[in-house]
Amino acid sequence: MQNRQIILKSRPVGRPTGDNFELKEIEIPTPAEGELLVKSLYISVDPYMRGRMSDAKSYVEPFKVGEPINGGAVAEVVESRHAGFSKGDVVVGRPLAWQELQVVPAGNVNKIDKNAAPLSYYLGILGMTGMTAYFGLLDIGKPKKGETVVVSGAAGAVGTAVGQIAQIKGSRVVGIAGSDEKLRYLKDELHFDEVINYHEEKEMEKAIADACPDGVDVYFDNVGGEISDAVMANINKFARIPVCGQISLYNATSVPTGPRIQPTILKKSALMQGFIISNYLDRFPEGITKLTEWVKEGKLKHRETVVKGFEKLPEAFIGLFDGVNTGKLIVETK
Repeated sequence: MQNRQIILKSRPVGRPTGDNFELKEIEIPTPAEGELLVKSLYISVDPYMRGRMSDAKSYVEPFKVGEPINGGAVAEVVESRHAGFSKGDVVVGRPLAWQELQVVPAGNVNKIDKNAAPLSYYLGILGMTGMTAYFGLLDIGKPKKGETVVVSGAAGAVGTAVGQIAQIKGSRVVGIAGSDEKLRYLKDELHFDEVINYHEEKEMEKAIADACPDGVDVYFDNVGGEISDAVMANINKFARIPVCGQISLYNATSVPTGPRIQPTILKKSALMQGFIISNYLDRFPEGITKLTEWVKEGKLKHRETVVKGFEKLPEAFIGLFDGVNTGKLIVETK
């Protein structure tokens, strides 16, 4: 049986390329007492990983050059040296290495019910993605019935969940995405009230004003940049702005200059707060319980873009910055 891993070969400057990664064959490790040998089944690729490929100080340590990338993954137990796990159990772990077979301490993974939902859901709507949407929107955005919620990156994994949770709370939802296909998905399947194609609109500020005649009460910011500048120009008094991601800026090689938003925040008495999902670790059971309930009730739909082949991980990751995915982007290792 072969065993492969993908390492960070060099730190990207600007947009990552295939040259920044290396596929290596390695030996299959042997678990010690209290450890598990697991085989990766599904691996998550996420925009935040771009920040960890740089050596700039952030909320989490950067990836090390010459070592495997790591992130969320669903894996099957191949060999167990821990009483709480058996061969064939399926677990979810964060972080797990971009590696086909690896040894992990049993305490680093959680067993999941193979029959409760598709396994990949535990990297998406029932995993970090869903909880990011849940806590960011409800704790910071606090949407109310009848308010207008705008979501950028709306067709992505977090964005689709945010829009649907806002609808559950009775809000009017406007989604911003980058293709007509994505807009059709948001409008026809997820029933967003209005959608905007940022690639087609020449005047984003006006497009948002037209889509939000009563202004913007909550802006869930996944992208930053000029799109967010345009939304900020349309916020209402006491608006709330959860800042989840800034994907439009992750590959920037210099600090971009844009509108100074402090006067708008001041004049509108608005709240703008960044967050990371690890802020809510102690409340994960609450999030999982509620998200699972909504999925079972049919209130939360979940779409995935699945790339097949372990060796496709770098390609899939780079594709995030072209918007290749609708919903959660996952690599199936088979």
